Amino acid sequence: MAATNYLLSEDQFLCSICLDVFTDPVSTSCGHNFCKTCITEHWDRSDQYQCPMCKEAFTTRQALRVNTLFSEMVAEFRQSAQQKASSSSSSSSSEQQVFKPGEVPCDVCTETKLKALKSCLVCLTSYCETHLEPHLTASSLKRHQLIDPVENLEDRMCPKHNKPLELFCKTDKTFVCMLCHVSDHKIHELVPLKEYDGKKAALGKTQAETQQMIQKRQLKIEEIKHSVDLSKEEADREVAEGVQVFTALKETVERGQANLINTIKEKQKTTENQAEDFIKELEQEISELENRSSEVEQVTHSEDHLHLLQRFMSLKVAPPTKDWTEVSIHSSHEGTVVRAVVQLEKTFSKEMKKLIEAELKRVQKYAVDVTLDPDTAHPELILSNDGKQVSHGDVIKNLPDNPERFFDCDCVLGKQSFSSGRFYFEVQVKGKTDWDLGVARESINRKEGFSLSPEDGNWTIWLRNGNEYKALDDPPVLLSLKSRPQKVGVFVDYEEGLVSFYDVDAAALIYSFTGCSFNEKLFPYFSPCTNDDGENSAPLIISPVRVN
Repeated sequence: MAATNYLLSEDQFLCSICLDVFTDPVSTSCGHNFCKTCITEHWDRSDQYQCPMCKEAFTTRQALRVNTLFSEMVAEFRQSAQQKASSSSSSSSSEQQVFKPGEVPCDVCTETKLKALKSCLVCLTSYCETHLEPHLTASSLKRHQLIDPVENLEDRMCPKHNKPLELFCKTDKTFVCMLCHVSDHKIHELVPLKEYDGKKAALGKTQAETQQMIQKRQLKIEEIKHSVDLSKEEADREVAEGVQVFTALKETVERGQANLINTIKEKQKTTENQAEDFIKELEQEISELENRSSEVEQVTHSEDHLHLLQRFMSLKVAPPTKDWTEVSIHSSHEGTVVRAVVQLEKTFSKEMKKLIEAELKRVQKYAVDVTLDPDTAHPELILSNDGKQVSHGDVIKNLPDNPERFFDCDCVLGKQSFSSGRFYFEVQVKGKTDWDLGVARESINRKEGFSLSPEDGNWTIWLRNGNEYKALDDPPVLLSLKSRPQKVGVFVDYEEGLVSFYDVDAAALIYSFTGCSFNEKLFPYFSPCTNDDGENSAPLIISPVRVN
């Protein structure tokens, strides 16, 4: 019996029904062998009795007996295969990877579970390299469908026919087996799952694109974190500067208060000293007058004519004659507080100017290169070739009526749009008596009249009649400026909802729109206004930003 393995191939020891090594092999009258359980269950499910191999039909169900000789050969083959597998497993288990959490284990390994190399959709079993060998060598097992190792192989079997799900029904959008094809899905559009192998390349591309998107988002996360760090640094710097400024202002106020109190006290002391001197002088004169009165009274009662005449001559000396009518004590405190507050206001103005200068330098860091968009310009406006100047021409040019062009308002937008972050630009308004300047949202009405207000999508200031400045807020705010700006800076913080205007040369804040709600693109907005018979012919000029 030792030579059995050399006389029979491995395929001859496999049941054609279960495709595994025979268990209790029995023979039919036609000479074919099957596992006793396999042929019994096969006939139990069938309406007729025939050989699964040659299809020979039997009139009656045959009595099945174990093939003793063949059973011994199968047992020897099984023992030999197990020894070979055990030897191979012991020699290669150190080389193979032991299965780890998250990986698919070999279903055959009994002691140390090794990592599965393949899963069989016919056997519904996952195999390591050693236990996979029969599927790679035995011709009957080679026909089995092997896939990369997966868990829950039962989910890949048709629950109705217990066959592998090999087809996809496009009609029902479901996976089916071959028997489903000939039964429930006969007229449906079915495609083999193998045809979807071409999808792997597309999935690979999708995977690469997905990874790229992940990387972009990870970079964006790092960018946001970096922005938060920068924002925190800026906030800490602003807090430190604010504390420094307010501390200085507080000390200035306290010094002013102390000086005010000391000044008032010193004036009061001077007044009191003056009053004491007056009182002493008056008391001295009163004493002298009282003595004179007493002497006069004594003389008037004297009966001695000689004595009376002698005293009369001495009393003719003139008494104190100072006129105290105009003498008075006046309070000298009036206006002291006002003068102290005025001085304090001057100090505050100096500190405020320093703050505005520092703020202007900061916003100038966000300077952008703005050019005028000729497609948006009103037909009466004249733009320079470099797109940096605009003036009113008094003549309507024949221009195409494109959707972007303004036709009712003498204005033009910048080419550049902004939907996030911060930006800043400067415009020379020197020599003009009228102008509008600011930013506008993309959806602003360009064909009909509109009001310059945030409600209509404008955040602007204007000049009229050479000296009337107004911020076109809701409601409009009349501006009182100390000097006429020659160059105006415009700063926008999109997320903060802030639009600020600066007198660049004077380093002064003109006006700020706060709490704005931006939800679309913003464009720089310019209007040189009409010529006014040459009085307002100077152009608006977009100037390069130079940090003061």
